[in-house]
Amino acid sequence: MANDFCLLSGNANLPLALRIAEILGVELCWANAEDDRSHGPGRFPDGEVKVQIRETVRGKDVFVIQPLSPPVNDHLMELLILVDALRRASCREICAVIPYLGYARQDRKTTGRVPISARLVADLLETAGVDRVLTMDLHAGQIQGFFKVPLDHLRSDRLFARFIYDHHRDWLEDLTVASPDLGGVWRARRIAKRLAELRRRKKELPLVVVVTQREVKGKRKVVHQKVIGDVKGQNVLLVDDILASGETLVTAAAELLKSGARGVVAACTHGVFTPGSVELLQGSKLQRVIVTDTIAHRDEVRKAPQIELVSVAEFFADAIRRIHRHESMTDLLASTPT
Repeated sequence: MANDFCLLSGNANLPLALRIAEILGVELCWANAEDDRSHGPGRFPDGEVKVQIRETVRGKDVFVIQPLSPPVNDHLMELLILVDALRRASCREICAVIPYLGYARQDRKTTGRVPISARLVADLLETAGVDRVLTMDLHAGQIQGFFKVPLDHLRSDRLFARFIYDHHRDWLEDLTVASPDLGGVWRARRIAKRLAELRRRKKELPLVVVVTQREVKGKRKVVHQKVIGDVKGQNVLLVDDILASGETLVTAAAELLKSGARGVVAACTHGVFTPGSVELLQGSKLQRVIVTDTIAHRDEVRKAPQIELVSVAEFFADAIRRIHRHESMTDLLASTPT
């Protein structure tokens, strides 16, 4: 890369940042004022974020890699303070590389007296001084409209499709792609289209959706589910964007098997894995769960035999390279299947 380029990372996902730097052939810039020269920001004794960029960034394009994963507020503040430090150091342009955008599920008012937190996060990033945002698989595509600065929205469907085709081609026999809710049908359809292309089939794979209705009866929450579509004798690939507690996937998989599916595997972009989620997945009927490394995973997740990881490092490295060189991003970005 050119001398007018700098790659920086917060503490949210240093392994991913280091891998991207390796692919690009550069060293990560240091952002810690402490003598140990840690890559990510440090902390003052009272817990406040402590940042000092350890090399000049004047006139450079700087890419700050920081997913907004748990603890979300800590990682958001790190990102905002890093951006402020860069802006005051007279860099040319700041691109916030946010593989997982926290607060994205709060993208609209679903009831009275609630915030639209995704819009607030966009405003905070712009106020801090972000010139551009690079992210992957937003929970809702319309969040792109919350930003006044350019936003490049990458999709994971090509990564999942290629991984399945290369490592689990046996799944493709009698495969149906499913969404665990109505809102994610377009996401499932993208992977179905990609898999059909890899198999050189003109006809897309079949799609089904698990419709979920929740109601409260007294102090109990009652969940009603129904599979729309035929899955009898089929292998099913269950597609979602965020895996938090895992409950949505587990209950949807159970309903698919109840409807006659032969087996169910899942592919989710962002593996949040809240406490207890790994145990829930291991006790379920899901045969495999594929997730990316947009979020740094703890040992419990990495060592789980049921979970397989797909790296987004090369994808993001390619996008960063193109942005810096002012090259076209069209073939990397989201497009609606026809």
